[in-house]
Amino acid sequence: MNGQNAGTQGQAQGQDGGAVDRRVRVVLVDDHRMFRAGVQAEIGDTAVTGVEVVGEAADVDQAVTVITATRPEVVLLDVHLPGGGGVEVLRRCAPLMAAAEHPVRFLALSVSDAAEDVIGVIRGGARGYVTKTITGTDLVDSVFRVQDGDAVFSPRLAGFVLDAFASTDAPPVDEDLDRLTQREREVLRLIARGYAYKEIAKQLFISVKTVESHVSAVLRKLQLSNRHELTRWATARRLV
Repeated sequence: MNGQNAGTQGQAQGQDGGAVDRRVRVVLVDDHRMFRAGVQAEIGDTAVTGVEVVGEAADVDQAVTVITATRPEVVLLDVHLPGGGGVEVLRRCAPLMAAAEHPVRFLALSVSDAAEDVIGVIRGGARGYVTKTITGTDLVDSVFRVQDGDAVFSPRLAGFVLDAFASTDAPPVDEDLDRLTQREREVLRLIARGYAYKEIAKQLFISVKTVESHVSAVLRKLQLSNRHELTRWATARRLV
């Protein structure tokens, strides 16, 4: 965020020492415990920011369980998660997003600024997407805006959404990529970045044998012969 809207929730953010008269209940979903702790420390002082962190989760199953149990107003959602990624969380929480009263709204908060990731979670129902370079003040502002039903994007990322949804010249859906599951896409991206099978297994909390199975499925679905062809395929589509 560039901070241009940081003053719109002045009554909700008391970083200047003033009292806050709004509250928003938030769940943090990210597979890095240290990052969750950092976000909690940055925005979770409710008396100052108005943000109350009511739950945390590190993977898809935990996220769905915690979100269903706590029914927060806003979920800060990482895109890449063990168990299927942020898109899978959105899919499984679709009834909560569609609730007529007290809908749960999602704001993607990710290190990734890839167009595929941005468009994927927005299509899944997220109300916005900001990167982890955002300041604490702007993140609090973004959370309150999403609670109000606004769409919030880091400036560069908004262009991806406009290209995908508003432009008549937007590229068609990639049918080859759509054949892959979310987990297969995660493995594909890591393979294309040069990760070894053991490194992928550790990052995604799966076995090496499972990684091998996913790679075989990706190669079969994309009709490729080896990881070198796979890397070229992914690079050509700017998935790396």
